[in-house]
Amino acid sequence: MKRFLLTLPAALLVAASTASALEVNITRGIGAFSVRHGEREVTIVRNQDTGATLEGDFALTSRPCPPFCAQPMQAAEGVATIGEVELVQFMRGPLADGSGLLIDARTPDWHRRGTIPGSINIPFTQLNRALGADEFALEDTLVRLGAKETATGWDFSGARQLVLWCNGPWCGQSPAAIRGLIEAGYPAEKLSYYRGGMQLWKVFGLPVVDPEGRLLEE
Repeated sequence: MKRFLLTLPAALLVAASTASALEVNITRGIGAFSVRHGEREVTIVRNQDTGATLEGDFALTSRPCPPFCAQPMQAAEGVATIGEVELVQFMRGPLADGSGLLIDARTPDWHRRGTIPGSINIPFTQLNRALGADEFALEDTLVRLGAKETATGWDFSGARQLVLWCNGPWCGQSPAAIRGLIEAGYPAEKLSYYRGGMQLWKVFGLPVVDPEGRLLEE
């Protein structure tokens, strides 16, 4: 995706050299890299145990539907749906240089149980008026995302590139957040949907941290 093909910080380019030292790489050219999560640097590297399997909530194959129904591939018109490779590109590019934000759109209780490194928690209920988002809180959030309120409305020219995610392809929280942002005026081309969410992140054996950035053991 063109929006993620940015110059990488020099410090992160060394990550590709680790690929030859690992049995389980992220991509053919990337073995590991680092992201900032709050005050901590977190190394993104896959579980090297090739016999590892999922346990707990994200090992489930069936959930009641509704509400846990398969989500459309596209969350909203004009919003790109991305996979793990594109998410890594985003983390190494816009997230690292500050032009992008990775948003965990789940409720705070889910966020506390573990999140994707580099994510900030902005629950979908705070981003969608139809789901009860308070107008003043929504305005504060838009400012946090880089939008500016003017005498004639909102200016999104300096708004950050966002990737939103939730628990997986069966989770409607990040799609609801995306629809709420678009309704508030956020440009669709500045939004991306990581549909795989936490479930696919875990399927790939990638690390999960608590809100303070401490690694959580499976």
